[in-house]
Amino acid sequence: MTNQAGGDHPLLVILGPTCSGKSSLALEVARRLHGEIVNCDSLQLYRGMDIGTAKTPPEERAGAPHHLFDVLEPWEVFSAGAYARAARAVLEEIRARGALPVVAGGTGFYLKALLEGLAEAPPRNEALRARLLDRERTRPGSLHRILRRLDRRTAASIHPNDVQKTMRALEICLALRRPASAVFAAGKRPLAGYRTLKLGLRPPREALVARIYGRTRRMFEQGLIEEVRSLLARGVPATAKAFESIGYKQALAVLQGRLQPEDAVELAAIATRQYAKRQMTWFRREPGVEWFEGFGDDSQTAAWAVGRAAAFLGEFYIDP
Repeated sequence: MTNQAGGDHPLLVILGPTCSGKSSLALEVARRLHGEIVNCDSLQLYRGMDIGTAKTPPEERAGAPHHLFDVLEPWEVFSAGAYARAARAVLEEIRARGALPVVAGGTGFYLKALLEGLAEAPPRNEALRARLLDRERTRPGSLHRILRRLDRRTAASIHPNDVQKTMRALEICLALRRPASAVFAAGKRPLAGYRTLKLGLRPPREALVARIYGRTRRMFEQGLIEEVRSLLARGVPATAKAFESIGYKQALAVLQGRLQPEDAVELAAIATRQYAKRQMTWFRREPGVEWFEGFGDDSQTAAWAVGRAAAFLGEFYIDP
């Protein structure tokens, strides 16, 4: 292939809410257009967390290399900055092979870090974090309320129940005596050397909700509770951050006797539906997205998306 874009390399991003078919579409595009898939889902980074993350099974990944899957243990903490560094390194490897990087996933902050960069933040202060966490345990919701006073902009981007992100933002505010939003805005290093096409999936709301409920039930039927039991048996602590995620949190509650399985399914589905709504709110602010009103595993939607990606590649190469 002959590059025609003055040194820039094509980069395809597939985004959208959970259950919209991003993985299926990414695989179809990658197979058709000499692509390699780069994960942008914070939970699919973890080993052993397969059912509850809807991870594409290894046997179905043929025809397209997959990157940044199964690279962490569930007790490890991975920041958006760490993700951006790892993903940028992978992009350079794919670029060197002359292939198309296809970034796919629904973790909006990871995508933002990859494309726009993040300013260097202070290291973790374990003593401060311990004090903050102790306060949150005795006064639930207090950390988010403090963050709203110190940095309303950052607080608005973090769900009140996301204690880890709230605590990290507070840690930055307190360490630097500046709002975390100001820190993030300064010294960013946007991704260079790539021209990006962003394709977004926006299925009809009622159809998406139905799919969320159906997939949640299938996850539990396919052994999500047993998957959590297995993770605990191999030493993953019940306090691991990964167990705070939707589905795993409810499955863990079943094993601890705090929920009945049927209640766990219902609560996980409700939480997933709410998460999908938050994802769409985030992605609507993402600039330059070309939206497709369907699911990624729908043949017509996939054909349209592959066609658009092929046209995009045509702007870079003489030969398809």
